[in-house]
Formats: sequence, structure tokens, C-alpha cells
Amino acid sequence: MSSGEVRIGIVGAGQITRTRHLPGFQSIPGVKVVGVCNHHRESARRVARDFNIPKVYGSWEDLVTDPDVDAVVIGAWPYLHCPVTLAAFDAGKHVLTEARMAMNAREAQRMHDRAKESPGLTAMVVPSPYGLTGDAYLRSLIASGFLGRLREVHVHGLNDQLADRETPMSWRQMTRYSGFNMLALGILYETVLRWVAPANRVLAYASKIIPVRFDPELGKRARVGTPDSVQVLTTQEDGSCGVYRLSGVIWQDNAMGIALYGSEGTLIYDLLRDEIRGAQRRDAELRILPIPEELRDGWRVEADFIEAIRGQRLVTRTDFATGVRYMQFTEAVARSSRHQIPVSLPLQEFSNPSL
Repeated sequence: MSSGEVRIGIVGAGQITRTRHLPGFQSIPGVKVVGVCNHHRESARRVARDFNIPKVYGSWEDLVTDPDVDAVVIGAWPYLHCPVTLAAFDAGKHVLTEARMAMNAREAQRMHDRAKESPGLTAMVVPSPYGLTGDAYLRSLIASGFLGRLREVHVHGLNDQLADRETPMSWRQMTRYSGFNMLALGILYETVLRWVAPANRVLAYASKIIPVRFDPELGKRARVGTPDSVQVLTTQEDGSCGVYRLSGVIWQDNAMGIALYGSEGTLIYDLLRDEIRGAQRRDAELRILPIPEELRDGWRVEADFIEAIRGQRLVTRTDFATGVRYMQFTEAVARSSRHQIPVSLPLQEFSNPSL
């Protein structure tokens, strides 16, 4: 399929699918979006009309088994990622699934195992959008010895999206749809993995600062399922240690970033501004390190997926193995928080602890 037509079927047409995936795929020569299935049939019809998609399916099962579909793009919530992925592979389809990869580590591992059994099919997870612009430059700085030996990793993701207790519960706080995924934990850990060795131990505390919100599906107030405040201590395989601070209930000082502290220097990536600052041990202060134009990158998810299907490149952002790593990390945080004990990685067995 190096140059032939690739026919895409969409399962779940939320905001990212409408604003990124659909325009992205429809701009690639030889790619045709042939069908869509959404949470409600009427919303699928609207998407089909807006993007000139010829077919609307009544169920994702019908879409996955349609011989006119070559590749399935899963834009639905995490609770559907595993079943749709497994069915798509069984039907001989390529798969691009939205992040987070799955509900929990067990599902992620099942998806990865099934992908390995289908070496002729492309398996890809939509990558974290954070840090794409400066990824290559940061890698080059680390490779040049700017940091020396890594000592500490500090990660923060602070915002006010859940600060108002009258904000209704979204699907992200409903464990029936999101599983163990909490705040931006998985997406930030995935970003960290581009530059830092995987964590081998976590100790976590996760809180529900606002434990009850209005649930639009139930039509009444109900207990939230996932935390709105998370703190994690980690050690990494390279001997470094780390700290993660995430919150959705911070009124001011909204920020998201990753700081790397080494024996020879410091690198800090402001993920919201796409700005890298750095200094080496003898420098008086941090300075902005402009990202060279030739090293700048960005969002090219749809093109990467099609090129992988056509055999023109390998999947690097993001393969299923990386998805398994961040889902294991997320589950380890959930387990550590629940039992108030350290949890080692990689997980040796999977469970379904309740938060």
C-alpha cells in the first residue's frame, strides 16, 4: 500500500477528531474518509454532512467489519479503545487510537499483545501534543551533555478547569468512561518519556478536593470518579528521582512544564509557551534557548499514520509499547494512592483498584 488509496473509518468524532484528524486526513492525497460512527447517530450525521463523509454507521461494529474500510481511527472515550482496537485487528484493519490508550494497564497490554500478533498492520496512539515543537532540540541538548547526569525531574500541570465546584462532571471524571486516567498525568508522563528513562517506582497521593459534582447523565449530583489533585514521587531506571504535581483546582498560576536537573546543567520546558530555558553549572541564571528552525517539529499525526500504513516510516509517536508504559504508570499511581504504599514498575500483575 505504498501509494494506494487508504480508506478511513472514524469511531467517535469529538473535538480533536473534528479539528485535527478529519482536516488532516482529508488534506493527504490518496486518503479518503469513507465513514463515521459517533456516540449518537444524529451527531454522526452532522459530522458526515460537515466533512462530506459518505457513510454513517449505526454501530462501531458495523464500521470495523466493513470491507470498504482499511483503517480505523478511534476518537471515542477510553472505554471503547480496547474493544474497538481488538475488533479492528481481527478484521485486518490498521488502528490509530486517541490518547489515553485504554482504561487501565490490562487493556493496554491486551491491545499491545494483539498488535504484535498482527505485524502487517499499523498500531499507533495519538501522541501527547506537548513538547513536539522542541523535542528534537531538547534531545540534541541532552545528547551533547548539556545536563550531564540527570539527577531530578520535576513535572507540573496546574489549571483551574475543575476549580469551580459548580462545573458539571465531565466524562474525564467518570471512571466508567475514563478508567484510571487522571488529569494530565498520562499525557505528561508520555512527554517525559521522550527525554527521561522510565520510572521504576512510584509513591503517590491522589485527592478528590471537590468530591461531588452534578452528573449530566444522571441528572443529579454524584460522587466523582477520578481525582482532581495528584502528587507523585518517582525514581527512574537511570537512578534519578522525580516529582509530579497535578491539579485542576488551582485558580491562578496555571502552568504546565517539565524541568530536568543534571550534574552539569538545567533544562526547563514550558509546555504551554513552547519555550525552553537552560543554564549550565557555571552560568549565573537561566536563559531562553531559542529552538532552531531546522529542529522545529509539530503535529503531523495523520501524515505519520498514513506513512506508516504505506510502509514509508515506522511508528515512533506513539507506538503501543509506549502506551503500555504510561498506562502502567497511571495504574501504579492509582494503586499507590489507594494503598499508600510504593509501587514498582513495570507492573508484574494487573488489577482494577478503585479510587
